[in-house]
Amino acid sequence: MNPSEKPRVLVSAGSKHGATAEIARRIAIQLEDSGCDVTSCPPGEARDVEDFDAIVLGSAVYAGHWTADAKDLAQAVGRFEAKPPVWLFSSGPIGDPPKPEEEPVDVSEIRAATDAREHHVFSGKIDKSMLGFGEKAILMALKVPEGDFRDWDAIDRWASRIAEQLTREMSLR
Repeated sequence: MNPSEKPRVLVSAGSKHGATAEIARRIAIQLEDSGCDVTSCPPGEARDVEDFDAIVLGSAVYAGHWTADAKDLAQAVGRFEAKPPVWLFSSGPIGDPPKPEEEPVDVSEIRAATDAREHHVFSGKIDKSMLGFGEKAILMALKVPEGDFRDWDAIDRWASRIAEQLTREMSLR
């Protein structure tokens, strides 16, 4: 790759109600603003994944687990002989302080499969008007607060660090 080329980055996130997809879009914008060539799409629409210089993959977390489509994309990346650098993020904890505090159940397996450089957990958003009856019942039983707990500044800082690292590494090629 020519060092003057922009790093090609895939940003993808499994999202059930759209809040995690909004985080992925914000990451994509920050990476673009930092000089990366970004393709952003849901995991099931990701194509030619092995052609990217880096991948940022995330998922909403439900009952401690990533979405199936995000796990499937992670497994596909894990099968590449020469894996691109991968950064992972999860969205799900809510409240102040955010709960739950522990990492999603799947993350250690996903990190190992992708050789991810990092996994970051971002607080999520609960809009009860977007939820089905069963989801609302669970939230009521657990006394989960409604609201948007996402920290956009933290998301921007994380994406900027990724862009800086990629740009530095590509300049050394």
